[in-house]
Amino acid sequence: MLLRVFIAFSVLAGLAFGATPASATVLVPDFGSNPGNLVMYRHTPSSLPAGRPVVVALHGCTQNAAGYGDGSGWAQLADQMKFTLVLPEQKSVNNFNKCFNWFERGDTTRGQGEAESVAQMVRRARDDAGAARVYVTGLSAGGAMTAVMLAAYPELFTGGGIVAGLAYRCASSMIEAFSCMHPGRNLSPGQLGDSVRAASSHAGPWPTVSIWQGTADYTVSPSNATELVEQWTNVHGVPAVPTETGMVAGYPHARYGSVVETYTITGMGHGQPVDPGTCGQAGAYFLDVDVCAAGRLSDTWQLGVTARGGLSML
Repeated sequence: MLLRVFIAFSVLAGLAFGATPASATVLVPDFGSNPGNLVMYRHTPSSLPAGRPVVVALHGCTQNAAGYGDGSGWAQLADQMKFTLVLPEQKSVNNFNKCFNWFERGDTTRGQGEAESVAQMVRRARDDAGAARVYVTGLSAGGAMTAVMLAAYPELFTGGGIVAGLAYRCASSMIEAFSCMHPGRNLSPGQLGDSVRAASSHAGPWPTVSIWQGTADYTVSPSNATELVEQWTNVHGVPAVPTETGMVAGYPHARYGSVVETYTITGMGHGQPVDPGTCGQAGAYFLDVDVCAAGRLSDTWQLGVTARGGLSML
């Protein structure tokens, strides 16, 4: 069973082959006590105005920080739209496949482990940039860790984008993580929401959440997107029934009030949606589906110096 789990995690998101660190992506060696033993990289655009937002982008298993920043399109967008990009990186000593440990209680509890390390990176980048708004996003294990950060540190984030990820506290061990990934667990909305509410003393307002999932993903079952919708609509106190539906780039899009949205990428397997030429680079687990998740999120979050439009979830 453990071997099967390790195999599953090894394909949770592949290395962006050939990706090299962007010139503005640098190591930040001193950002706090770092109880989770992670590495912090930061991509800072030239001529960055004071007060611009911060985006935290969490890579998937076997990936690295710079490769994810480049392949997903986030580094390119940071340069174009002038915001700080924080790129946490896992160490193989913490997880053999360099997965963020989204399923370990010691790494997903407020004030502890990897979650606290990422929070320390956020505070450092926010203070350095004088930012009023911070967002977090990630792919696969990084998407699951995004849900962890939104739950354990909701006061730090205006919103989050979860790509092929999993609900907070879907699993609390590696064995549970395997069944959570596929076929998935079916918890009640109340159970899911209670897990978030119990993660901190925060009473709101809560971060907005954008959920991205491919229908042909056999690594992280599409049922996990449903669990995420139920979790975050329950936290926000809105029905888990769309208030608005439509199509974006030919794919179903739904909104639940102004606080939760979903993108269902028909026929897409496990990976980050990209649209080379617009943003992102096609490669292993960076999937050219003619829509760029990073680009849509940057519009939704109004990250540009001059907002580029899109549906506001602020």
